[in-house]
Amino acid sequence: MIAPEPFFEPRGTPFSEYHRIRALLELGHTVDLVTYPFGHDVELPGLRVFRCVRPPLVHEVRIGPSLAKIPLDLALTFTALRRAFSERYDVVHSHEEGSFAGVVLAAMLRVPHLYDMHSSLPQQLTNFAFSRSKILQGMFAFMERFVIRRSKVVIVICQHLEDTVRSIDAAVPVVLIENAPGSGDTPVAGSGARVRRELDVPLTAPMILYTGTFEAYQGLDLLFAAARLVLQRRPDARFVLAGGRPDQIERARAEAQRAGIESAVIFAGQRPADEIPAYLDAADALVSPRSTGTNTPLKIYQYLRSGRPIVATRLLTHTQVLDDNVAVLTEATPEAYAQGMLSTIEDPVYGRAVGARALHLAETKYSYDAYLARTRQAIAHLDGAVPQVVGGVA
Repeated sequence: MIAPEPFFEPRGTPFSEYHRIRALLELGHTVDLVTYPFGHDVELPGLRVFRCVRPPLVHEVRIGPSLAKIPLDLALTFTALRRAFSERYDVVHSHEEGSFAGVVLAAMLRVPHLYDMHSSLPQQLTNFAFSRSKILQGMFAFMERFVIRRSKVVIVICQHLEDTVRSIDAAVPVVLIENAPGSGDTPVAGSGARVRRELDVPLTAPMILYTGTFEAYQGLDLLFAAARLVLQRRPDARFVLAGGRPDQIERARAEAQRAGIESAVIFAGQRPADEIPAYLDAADALVSPRSTGTNTPLKIYQYLRSGRPIVATRLLTHTQVLDDNVAVLTEATPEAYAQGMLSTIEDPVYGRAVGARALHLAETKYSYDAYLARTRQAIAHLDGAVPQVVGGVA
């Protein structure tokens, strides 16, 4: 497996890679992971991790396209090449831009290639405002088409990406596996009381929680603008943000100060994955204020399993999974988003009903059994023997 990310770090694609590896191991496979020289070590029976060398002057890698990824991906490719001819492998399984090297290695080894598609490569350039160069976008689009057409099967994480694959080559098998492993991250009732004590949030105060990165596309500017309006009606409300690098937290703190809401915003910083369920249990409402993008945020599935009401923008990034039955969907304006949050904290009965329907969706459609079944289906495509999936379970 080739993963051009810091592994492991508590953010979207590394989380997805971790759960994919865990599922493969549970299905009886072994995995040699080639990844960046950054991240925390993970020990799982059947997993070996091989890190590429760190290029000079490169000390970290941030989310999205960056110049640092050029030397890192070259080093990653060299390490993958060395591993490919050191062992006998059955499959090359690659993520994101590591797929370009992956299809070449698979062809050299004469084994099938599995492409794990977490996003559209050319779309990343615009989502992260990295470049408007038509030449660069054309190169990324070519690379995406090249990889898809030479893969035995493609795993996608949302419907939009499945549509993208089918528009490039309808003959390539596609398996939709949402980032919803659904195992071990459901909140334990009562665990949130400790979180409230540590954050000094009174039990009677409405707690609105955001978890995730602080990248621009996450829409924290919308959240802060809406929070200002919420506080006019509910000055006791508290907004807790779990995530963000230290430099991003400082910028967000300054933004909250400019909005005049700094006393009501609590920055908890990046939390270990095993702490997040307790934060979810402590919350009265969960927010995802994304203003751009098409991929479904990984946190949405964990939000669903919490049984708390979700307030999200009515955009494709959310509506591929959420609807008005299981979430409070609003337009991406401060006024609409504020009203969405107020509807859950001012009418707790309504909020609990929305949360209960969200939990039911998680338990029926996004269970761990369904996740394993779709992983098994993707692997079966490599041998040409594909099991039928009924109700999410093979």
